This record gives sequence, C-alpha cells and structure tokens, in this order.
Amino acid sequence: MQSSNDRSRGAGSGSESVVDPRVVPDRAYVQAPPDPRYDDPRYDDPWYDALASGWGETADAGPSEPALPRMRGESVDPSRDAAEVYLEVQRSPAFQEVRSRYRRFVVPAVVAFFVWYVAYVVAATTAPELMGRPVAGAVNVAMVAGLGQFVTTFVLTWAYARHARLRRDRPALELRWDTQELTRGARGGVS
Repeated sequence: MQSSNDRSRGAGSGSESVVDPRVVPDRAYVQAPPDPRYDDPRYDDPWYDALASGWGETADAGPSEPALPRMRGESVDPSRDAAEVYLEVQRSPAFQEVRSRYRRFVVPAVVAFFVWYVAYVVAATTAPELMGRPVAGAVNVAMVAGLGQFVTTFVLTWAYARHARLRRDRPALELRWDTQELTRGARGGVS
C-alpha cells in the first residue's frame, strides 16, 4: 500500500498484508453485503474544501447519485445554471433587505469612527495646549482621547457583532440555504 508521498506504510520491505480489525479469533464473522452508496466516495459537498493529497481520490466518477427531493416544494427548472440562481437571489427582496440592514449600520459607524479619529489627530496637531491640559495627575487630555480610540474600537466591534447576530445572521443563513437548494436543483441534484 502506498501513501501520498510514495513511501510504503509498512516498516519492512516486501508485500504488506491487510488485516481486518473486525476479525476476532474464535468468533464467527459475517460480512455484510457491500453498500453501493459507499463503494464510490463522492466529494460533492460544498463545505468540503479540498482533499489531502493522495487521500480519497477515485479513478472514475462512478454512477451519479439520485437528485435530492426539494425541501420547500419549489419546482426546479433544469435549464437554469448556478449563475442564474445567484443573480436571482441577489435581486430578491430578502437579499436586498440583508444588504440594506448591513449598510444602515456600517456606513454611519464608519463615518462616526473616522470623524472621531480625524478629530483626535487634528486636535493633537493644531491644539497642543488643549491636548496637554492635565486631567488627573500626569494624565492629560491627549492620553484620555488616545485610550478612547481603543475603547471606541472595542465598543464598535461589539456593536457590529451584536447587530449582525440580531438583525442579519438569521435572514442571511436562510438565504444561504435557499441558494444551496436552488443551485443543487440547477446542477441536477449534485451540489
């Protein structure tokens, strides 16, 4: 048996024997008939990125799997391809709503943070007297504003994650599943 780097897997030289680990001495062993679903592994899973080199590749594609039934009772037009499905989803009101929710949060947040950052830099360069004014002991306005930049970053990150979780994740996940179902139908049952 050869591994993916063309070295034999056994320690010695010569032919290697394959031992079935299910065989136990002094016990009867009944082999189940082979299941055709598992004889030819197929890697059509869209979440399965890539195979490790030398693992699981098959010489031929084998028989195609039967198409999966539609989950939501939608009819599938076999003449459509995946590109048409993605364009249809992009034009859908549900997708536009998810994008709109994203923009309604991100654009004001980016503008507010950018204005806050530029105000800090401009104040540090044009008003050194203001920035050097002590607040408490050796801590001055510039130090407080600089630490405020870090605090603002963390608060904005938290707010973005919360907004995404509460307002966009569920509709986006539903769109994702719908898109996968539609592309599965466009590809003839194989995703």
